[in-house]
Amino acid sequence: MFNSALIAKRFTRAFAFACVAIIAFASTVAAQAQDPAARQHAIDVYESQNMVAALPLLEKVAVAYPNDPAILSRLGFSLYAISIDQKDVAARQKMRDRARAVLLKSQSVGDDSNLTKMALDGLSAPDASQVPFSQIQAAEAAIREGEAAFVRGDMDKAINAYKRALESDPNLYDAALYAGDAEFKKGYTSTDPQFRNDHFNAAGVWFAKAISINPNRETAYRYWGDALTAQGKSTEACEKFVEAIIAEPYNRSPYVGLQQWAQAHKIPVGHPRIVPPNSTTSQGQTTTLNIDPRTLNSTDGSNNWLMYDLTRMAWQKGDFFKNYPNEKEYRHSLKEEAAALRMVAEAASKDLKSGKVKALEASLDSLVQLNDAGLLEAFILFARPDPGIARDYPAYRAANRDKLKRYWLEVAIIR
Repeated sequence: MFNSALIAKRFTRAFAFACVAIIAFASTVAAQAQDPAARQHAIDVYESQNMVAALPLLEKVAVAYPNDPAILSRLGFSLYAISIDQKDVAARQKMRDRARAVLLKSQSVGDDSNLTKMALDGLSAPDASQVPFSQIQAAEAAIREGEAAFVRGDMDKAINAYKRALESDPNLYDAALYAGDAEFKKGYTSTDPQFRNDHFNAAGVWFAKAISINPNRETAYRYWGDALTAQGKSTEACEKFVEAIIAEPYNRSPYVGLQQWAQAHKIPVGHPRIVPPNSTTSQGQTTTLNIDPRTLNSTDGSNNWLMYDLTRMAWQKGDFFKNYPNEKEYRHSLKEEAAALRMVAEAASKDLKSGKVKALEASLDSLVQLNDAGLLEAFILFARPDPGIARDYPAYRAANRDKLKRYWLEVAIIR
């Protein structure tokens, strides 16, 4: 359910960066109802985001519904949330361990939501809940006050505390992010259209402030996409979800927003399938090129894939150090992969234009289109990254954010 995600996404920094606000909780209740009213009341209190009040209710209902994923997931999230304010390290770890056990059980009885997966990821990581948000004492005290108010469901007090935190530390991304999230929650829980719209807009202002502080963190884009979705602004929401991916493409979290948006609109999302058919093997100083016989004497341009392998071999032998003179060891790089694929694309395009081939095989045709559109590097960074290529992402993003966005909106999102 929509609210389940809203509740879960805000309680720790690790969790806040991992959760998604728009999600359909598809699991069904497996247990026989013993007290449906009590069960619903516990869920309602949880959905109001008063975790302190919800926890004892969920604990009691979980005894009657031991295999109910809807109850177990909420109980696990509540334990996770309340652990934030637990100052005793041992007690906090005990709560985290129990939250993880409950969520694992929820998963075992049918909960396959992204929220639970990401919550478990957060609980498997070291506890970061007591790491300071800010080195400025007044800002740290204020944001902690805001977090405590948020867990109790007091959004107005939370917003005021986050404002004070940001005033004390103008570079505190989390304060702006959390203020926006609290405004979003106020709007979402209301049934008044104007009130909802006003607070969703206010949330967007805060998210924009967070982005201005750090445009390379994904969370504010994703949360803003949630607010725009709630306003029915589908196109704008999609763009924010894409910008979240551009901010942090090698984390799982930013993809969830776009995945949920695509599922809701029944729009496929995926990368062009482009896989070089040949391969190389190395033994000592000797590199052997293994050629797929289907590419020889082809009539669809497949023979041009040989250029990919020859280009990469040249990079491994010396071209890498010419292009990266400050690096001492070879690595697979964005420049190498782009040079190799571009050689293939240009050769295939030439064959097509000259009439040497009448039509290119599908992957070559996609490759030529990407190269012609100036989106080859974007494709590589999103669809074909490895640790070496990923090292080149920040520099490329700094100079080519527009191309990265175009790739998702024009290529990966299939309309």
